Amino acid sequence: MTGEGHLGAPGAGEQHVPHSIVVMGVSSAGKSTVGEALAARMGMRFVDADALHPPRNIAKMSAGIPLTDADRAPWLELVGRELAGAPIVVACSALKRVYRDRLRRVAPTVRFVHLHGERHQLMERAARRTDHFMPPSLLDSQLTTLERPQPDEQVWEFSIMLSVAEIVEAVARKLASPAQLAGSGPAVTR
Repeated sequence: MTGEGHLGAPGAGEQHVPHSIVVMGVSSAGKSTVGEALAARMGMRFVDADALHPPRNIAKMSAGIPLTDADRAPWLELVGRELAGAPIVVACSALKRVYRDRLRRVAPTVRFVHLHGERHQLMERAARRTDHFMPPSLLDSQLTTLERPQPDEQVWEFSIMLSVAEIVEAVARKLASPAQLAGSGPAVTR
């Protein structure tokens, strides 16, 4: 592989993919799980943007205090630096369009994969998590902050009710489609 990701088994015709992919959504949507599986499928590096938060942000969230745009600014800078390297899959909430646009400025070929679900589904998942600093009490603030991607953003959307394998294979198919990468065709998959 030469600096860009590929699809298919070794020896199969190499198909180029975007330089970076962001798996986005609110807490407990499955960003890290899907991101890791997608990175493995694509032969790309994976980074969980939660690991890039400064200690101050983690302390705030652990205490149940939502982050502000000012809190997120240095974190988004670090996420952008990761995206500027190639190839990579990043799990990142990217809740607001301005955040996604900021990431697009440093990684113009980035594709966003939005994992979405109903509040009760997300809350059930959040309640089962025992190894994460983000308490379930912050889910509502994330849902309030979330600006659903608009059609002109060309974001691929997937329900969290799909299996990880179904989402990963659907994204791989979309990445293999020149029409999807060129921005034509439907961006939303529900």
